[in-house]
Amino acid sequence: MHIRSVLLACALTLAARAATAAIPEEMGVTKLPAPGPHWFWASDFTLFNDVDGRAFLIDADEGRLLGMLATGVVFGKLDLPRDYRAIYSAETYYSRGSRGERTDVVSFYDPVSLDFTGEVIIPPRRQTGLLPPSVSALTDDDRYLIIYNFNPAQSVSVVDVGNRKFAGEITTPGCALVYPSGPGRFGQLCQDGSWQTIELRDDGTEAKRAQSKPFFDPMKDPLTEKGVRVGDRWYFASRGGQMYEVDVSKVAPSFTAPWSLVSDADRAATWAGGGHQHLAIHARSGRLYSLMHKGGVDTHKDPGTEIWVYDLAKRNRVQRIVLEHPAVSIEVTQDDAPVLIIATATPILDVYDAVSGQHKRTIEDVGQTALLIQAVPVKSR
Repeated sequence: MHIRSVLLACALTLAARAATAAIPEEMGVTKLPAPGPHWFWASDFTLFNDVDGRAFLIDADEGRLLGMLATGVVFGKLDLPRDYRAIYSAETYYSRGSRGERTDVVSFYDPVSLDFTGEVIIPPRRQTGLLPPSVSALTDDDRYLIIYNFNPAQSVSVVDVGNRKFAGEITTPGCALVYPSGPGRFGQLCQDGSWQTIELRDDGTEAKRAQSKPFFDPMKDPLTEKGVRVGDRWYFASRGGQMYEVDVSKVAPSFTAPWSLVSDADRAATWAGGGHQHLAIHARSGRLYSLMHKGGVDTHKDPGTEIWVYDLAKRNRVQRIVLEHPAVSIEVTQDDAPVLIIATATPILDVYDAVSGQHKRTIEDVGQTALLIQAVPVKSR
């Protein structure tokens, strides 16, 4: 993310803080109940103190802080299995705080007590920086955690989370990030616009790989790598406003013809998608949420001022939501009364009714620079 984008978001949102209430805190030790449908994790990159990453657990309905994890240097995200019986976090530490010998680990936390329960050491080259959720991911069977490495050679580290052991490293030259696409299988975006699929053996090592033909032109209209998934389909928006769909139901992916998120009039008015995580999908309703802003070339990481809502089946826009504060990331919960949770790259988060678009509350004092929102998996969904 451009530093100027973060500073712009800070300037525009901090002016409104006097009119909102700070997040309430209570002292004490407790264990958490079963997650509510609107619980979420906010990942704090701590931009001005990035040796001290944090993750905050918050109830969107009450605007209440439930707990916090300390997550190391240049923290990006957590990885949450579908049964939410554990929390996984790829983390980096230096022996002298901000310098010295580097150690990368996958840390394990108890979701009830938030206690640290163990770690697995991985190669000290996981990708760090202001990146999307696809820097790491669990395979669809929740058996392996895949962590993308860049130093600048490209590879992935594979951790067997059930047995808490490092399974190995797989080189992926020319292909980046991690997009789960089945049990023991994940995809990657490649530099020529193709899709690479890697299948794992039972021990977590590579069984085979295949690469598709290019499905987009990275020179004419590159994709943003911030994809979202529903079922067996991944959705990626291009900088030019085209939506690409990748069907990963089979080992060999298939691709549909792209469709446009913006009309000619929208494009003439310089509307474009952008942000740290600018897409979200509510699976049951088939609604796609896209963070939008007005901007020219190379503004694809600037904060958004509106969320545009699309019917995925009909591929048309059905709603526009004007935001209270410029946002860099969005997430939607997956229950029958979903809420949108908005990160602003400042200590401010916003909560909206995902159906009506009504602003429900502003939550203040959430760390320093909250960049990514992750809804907690709930069994009843």
